[in-house]
Amino acid sequence: MAKSPDKMLRCTEHLYDVSRGSRRRRVVQRFVRRALALAMLVLSGCAMTPPPTGGQMHVIQIPNEQRDVVWERAVDTLNRYHFIIARESKLEGVIQTEYRAGSNLLEPWNPDSLGWSNRLESTMQSIRRRVFVTMQSAQPGVVTVSVRVDKEIEDLPGLAANYEGGATFSDSRPLDRDLNQVVGQSGPSRWIYKGRDPILEQSLLAEISGQRQGR
Repeated sequence: MAKSPDKMLRCTEHLYDVSRGSRRRRVVQRFVRRALALAMLVLSGCAMTPPPTGGQMHVIQIPNEQRDVVWERAVDTLNRYHFIIARESKLEGVIQTEYRAGSNLLEPWNPDSLGWSNRLESTMQSIRRRVFVTMQSAQPGVVTVSVRVDKEIEDLPGLAANYEGGATFSDSRPLDRDLNQVVGQSGPSRWIYKGRDPILEQSLLAEISGQRQGR
């Protein structure tokens, strides 16, 4: 016996709802799988990254007659990594840079944060680095070149007063007649030493020594 039009319409709507629900489940499952794959990739990158070493220095030895060439190459390498030279003394054999904020995941053109774990860390936290390159005479005719990268993390003294009321008057002291507007955080930032960055040290030293071409 033929079905009535109403029953056929209800069956069609039921099949459409079932198919639409299955499509939704497939979309959710694909999203969950991709999220889990991304999380595993990040965690594996964190696991493969070696921890900062305390006293080990990344060093090479060069002939004394190559000192000036390697010195200029070190300055060029630091400039390619977007570090600003703060102090340069050939007499002391030291090149020191300014602190540089770590590049995050949205800044792939900056090479100072190497590896997914470092870029993720700089995205979630305020990280800064400073580089020291030293060239010292180890023995007659031989110069030792070493690279040290110090990494620090920002420690805010309190909540930044960026909400509407907090950006008008400071909430960390009693109300007085000083009506100057308070913008930003209530005090200067503190920086905590987080250790060394051995991955960046190795990369810098490889380019300074000429073992790898500049980026």
